[in-house]
Amino acid sequence: MIKFYKEEETFSNINFSQNNLEKGEYEDCTFQNCSFSEADISEIIFIGCNFIDCNLSLTKITKTNFQNVYFKDCKMLGLHFEDCNDFGLSLRFENCALTHSSFFKLKIKKTPFKNCSLDGVDFSSCDLNQVVFDNCELNGAIFENTNLEKADLRTAFNYTIDPEINNIKNAKFSMNNLSGLLNKYDITIE
Repeated sequence: MIKFYKEEETFSNINFSQNNLEKGEYEDCTFQNCSFSEADISEIIFIGCNFIDCNLSLTKITKTNFQNVYFKDCKMLGLHFEDCNDFGLSLRFENCALTHSSFFKLKIKKTPFKNCSLDGVDFSSCDLNQVVFDNCELNGAIFENTNLEKADLRTAFNYTIDPEINNIKNAKFSMNNLSGLLNKYDITIE
């Protein structure tokens, strides 16, 4: 039973690393310039919320529910999204640094990533059907047994994806970045 509920409230310039965000449900709320670095927001429900210019690095998100949540200009290093409650999981990312975060085994179909740094992100066994990586850095991102069917990687760069161990049926790639599909063959492309 949820004891705490907030709707359409804006939280600005708050350090939740020192003062924990109260457990409960937050609907259509905005978190602006807040720090959640190394905080514990486990089992909190966020519906239709916006996180703008926030630091969520190493935040504990066990059983956290993110439904239709938008992250913009956020630092989100080392987050384990696979620990979230996957019921209704719906995320959007713009201008975010998600370095060394993990989406292991998650179904995040149609998720848009725009202008994001996804260095070392684990997408193993993830369903990325129709995901858009718009101008995203994917250096060292892990794609193993990943469903990339109909994904759009035309403007993504620095990725390595093995077509033999990933589903890339009808995925979109640009001619300039095709080398990311051929890295394992140790060939020179000019």
